[in-house]
Amino acid sequence: MPVPNRRPARYWSQYIAPEGTWRRKDGRPPGEDLAALRAGLGREAGTVPALWPHYRSPIDDRLARRGEISEEQRAEHAALALYGLHQQTRSEPMHQPGVRLGQALRRLHQSGKFTQEAVDRRVNAAASATRVSALLNHLRGLITQLRVIGQPIDYDLLLNDIRDWQRPDTRQRARRRWGLDYYGWSPADEAMTGSEAATKSARS
Repeated sequence: MPVPNRRPARYWSQYIAPEGTWRRKDGRPPGEDLAALRAGLGREAGTVPALWPHYRSPIDDRLARRGEISEEQRAEHAALALYGLHQQTRSEPMHQPGVRLGQALRRLHQSGKFTQEAVDRRVNAAASATRVSALLNHLRGLITQLRVIGQPIDYDLLLNDIRDWQRPDTRQRARRRWGLDYYGWSPADEAMTGSEAATKSARS
């Protein structure tokens, strides 16, 4: 008989239902919570006491005894901080299950709010990052732009991407996912010439 998953829901899932709507009529998380989450921007996981009540990742006792934290804890801290930035001033949920980061960035590219060349540069800089600290710095700017256009993302998936970025092999998989989503590639594109695929991407 399978053991049920008893891990508490991530912070954003306490307020946002699986279909992407607010769970309660009073809607968005308290402003003081979002401010606490934003305090984690640019800070190491575990060093911001205001965030401690909002962590849900299991503690690795072996690492904890050495004063260290796990890759998942680092990723959760970063995702919480970015969610606090994203949800700030928005009345609609900025966590939307199933919306991958690359898909959201593609919509940003197509929004007309920012030049496509500028968005491409920001996305390429983020995708080219090899250090997590550099990735998060670039994501901070991109999340701010997603907030401007009201485009949500799936923060559970973003957390996984940030966790994967901490290892070279899994970083490549995360980077590939972003590229597939951002450029709208599909299996059918493989049969096209380069110019045909570019034309299809420009029209979509």
